[in-house]
Amino acid sequence: MRNYMKDQILLINDLAGYGKVALSAMLPVMTHAGLNLYNLPTALVSNTLDYGKFEILETTEYMRKTMKVWAELGFSFDAVCTGFIASKEQVKLISGYLREQKKKGTWIFVDPIMGDEGKLYNGIEEKTVGYMRDLCSLADVIVPNLTEASFLAGMCQGKEVITQGEGREILKKLRKLGAKSIVITSVKTEAGDFVLIYDHQTDTVSELPFEQIPVRFPGTGDIFSAILASQVLNGTALEKAAQRAMSAVRQLIAINHETVDKFKGIPIEKNLEVLNFESSED
Repeated sequence: MRNYMKDQILLINDLAGYGKVALSAMLPVMTHAGLNLYNLPTALVSNTLDYGKFEILETTEYMRKTMKVWAELGFSFDAVCTGFIASKEQVKLISGYLREQKKKGTWIFVDPIMGDEGKLYNGIEEKTVGYMRDLCSLADVIVPNLTEASFLAGMCQGKEVITQGEGREILKKLRKLGAKSIVITSVKTEAGDFVLIYDHQTDTVSELPFEQIPVRFPGTGDIFSAILASQVLNGTALEKAAQRAMSAVRQLIAINHETVDKFKGIPIEKNLEVLNFESSED
């Protein structure tokens, strides 16, 4: 496995004023991994959506002007990680930006946040799915959950449980989009729950089984993506990076399962020792 040692990282995601999700969850995780972080918020969100009442301010025009200023200043990054994108206009804007960055050798991680539990989130249209396919085609690694992978692949939409054969067919269709490596989370099959991986470096498919803890915190997907990207960028093979992300998220949920207000998300800064993989595993 080539050691990439890319440490100038741009995060494109939303920023919540109250709650550890998106940028608020990813920044401490990736900083702890020794990476230099920069960020471009796609939206300012009053609080996590789980509270049922919230305010969202899209930042599309700010993003457009910021990208122009950065281009004039000659800023570039070793890797870009994308998360929540607030509109199809933003998807198109970010796709154009990533195309320019890729010409400089930038690595691209895409978490195509669009839906869960078999359905798209409110406000996400089929056109947006199409634009997201374009974004995924630029990625070195994509990290969809099963619902998102199904819509991107154009099969098994609405299904919360699939067969293992269907899972591998979804991987094939996502590869045809142009994505290199693929990590599909929350895959439920008749044989159990898995994280399903295609690693383009080794041309192999892996199924990593997991057992869910029946507790829900918002932001665990962001934490998973942040750990996975941090590990890969520091030279860890994709499957091992996914295993570490799975293990850490499970530990974080277990440590905090008695928290009264789970809508806040996991207080990641208090639990960073869980991310000390070298000392705990190797």
